[in-house]
Amino acid sequence: MPSTQQQRSALGRYGEDVATRHLVDSGMVVLARNWRCPHGEIDVVARDGATLVVCEVKTRRGLDYGTPLEAVTARKMVRLRQLATRWLDEAGLEPPDVRIDVVSVLVRAQGAAVVEHLRGVA
Repeated sequence: MPSTQQQRSALGRYGEDVATRHLVDSGMVVLARNWRCPHGEIDVVARDGATLVVCEVKTRRGLDYGTPLEAVTARKMVRLRQLATRWLDEAGLEPPDVRIDVVSVLVRAQGAAVVEHLRGVA
């Protein structure tokens, strides 16, 4: 029997895979996944036309603790802006615009996922 942490990690990976597929299907180009530095992690970095998009992915199995979108705090948005700057510095890119998106993945009992994509949340 997998541990709770292993189950959470598997759910997170599944959600990120679903979110990445959604972003690609909507015309974005994924540049990086799970980029890490000492200050944190960006789930997905993508390009939407000329705009660089930093995506936070939140996945839940149910609504007992609120929606996946409710888990993204103002503090997390500030951190994502800082991480985007670090990613850009490391990549040596200067896009005309940077946007923060949140992709919510709600996994239903039947295994189907409901995806909600909020653009430009911060």
